[in-house]
Amino acid sequence: MRCLTVAVSVCLSLGLAACRSADAAAGGAEAAAASQPCAMALAPHQGTGDVDQGIARSQQAAREGANPAAALNDLGQRYIARARASQAPTYYAMAEFAALCAESKDPGNAQALLLRGHVLHQQHRFKEAEVVARAVAAKRGLYLDYGLLGDVLLELGHVEEGGQAYQRMMDLKPYYHSYTRASHYRWLKGDLPGALELMHQAVRTASPRDPESVAWAFSRLAAYELQAGRTAEALRDSEAALQHQPNYAAALLIRGRTLLSDGKHGEAVDALRRAALASPLPEHEWALADALRAAGDLSEARRVEERLNQTGAVNDPRTFALYLATRRERPDRAVALAEQELRNRSDVFTFDALAWSLASAGRTMEAEQAMTRALAEGTKDARLFYHAGVIAASGGHVTEARRWLREARSVQQTLLPSERQDMTEQITALNQQNRRKAI
Repeated sequence: MRCLTVAVSVCLSLGLAACRSADAAAGGAEAAAASQPCAMALAPHQGTGDVDQGIARSQQAAREGANPAAALNDLGQRYIARARASQAPTYYAMAEFAALCAESKDPGNAQALLLRGHVLHQQHRFKEAEVVARAVAAKRGLYLDYGLLGDVLLELGHVEEGGQAYQRMMDLKPYYHSYTRASHYRWLKGDLPGALELMHQAVRTASPRDPESVAWAFSRLAAYELQAGRTAEALRDSEAALQHQPNYAAALLIRGRTLLSDGKHGEAVDALRRAALASPLPEHEWALADALRAAGDLSEARRVEERLNQTGAVNDPRTFALYLATRRERPDRAVALAEQELRNRSDVFTFDALAWSLASAGRTMEAEQAMTRALAEGTKDARLFYHAGVIAASGGHVTEARRWLREARSVQQTLLPSERQDMTEQITALNQQNRRKAI
């Protein structure tokens, strides 16, 4: 047991990728752990917070209670809550151990199957998650089962079928989790007013006993308000999120981006620095580096970018591919990362990452084909429009390029400063080209 406890401790401190490397170097501890899911799930947990104490109680109930499978499912949910609150992804691995242990205690347990599906989704193992989600929806067909199924289908690019799963969830139980999913679906299909309406309903129905969920809903609402051009409301909503979950990375990110759109670079740096500290994902570090450059702090920006270049490919290959393509650095690496992601997920944003990476590598015709897929659902997103415009211009489609860049400029407040600058330069170049033709 002591060996397993040490392995868990190392994993939680280093992160999943480092954990796997350390395990391999230590003689296959990961494989040994996977063969003993109950030992891993029930390894002594340290921490004094409410979630940590809940984990310890669930572990005790799983060891000593009359219904260990139910206690293990509860334990898995608490590990997921810990992962979301702490931004430590290895807690998802602990949740998977709990699910596997529950299934060993009660083969065919639908709740354990649902738990494992959620873990697979959070770990971006979407094709595996689809198999589990379809199985649990067919086996039981509760509202939560359809929620997971819809989540996975959207990641895999099956948007209409995913929307049908969400509608089934809403029909069975219209509440917080139904509203957030329906809101995202409407936004994905280009219906910002509908997305805002449903996210307001989500905020109103979120339970204060689950502060992370409330914070997530307010953060997403802030993002929609920013896209609608209502920066005061976006700042208000991000502050509401932080009141429920201090140092919540998603809220700090959207707060920082909103402040950037208002030209408040110093305040934006403060928020984005906290976001990157709470969760050093490429999305957060890219935004921080951009804010630092806008604020004139080039030395710190370079330090952040150096860190991003070291860890980005592991932490989030898709966003790192976008970053490299935007900075016009290592285009072949960007393409490889985007293609790697496409093997696992086929949503509009993965096709956008591939299109943008291909464009940076000078592969314009392939970029146009991928961009067509990225725009297929009618998603209204400034980055999609900006990329579509630049790619169209590269292919000589001036009228199309103008149209997409106009669309991007209409919601440019959601772009990073460097993206807005490049978009403006692209528009200026097109205008100059048009004037030369007129002469």
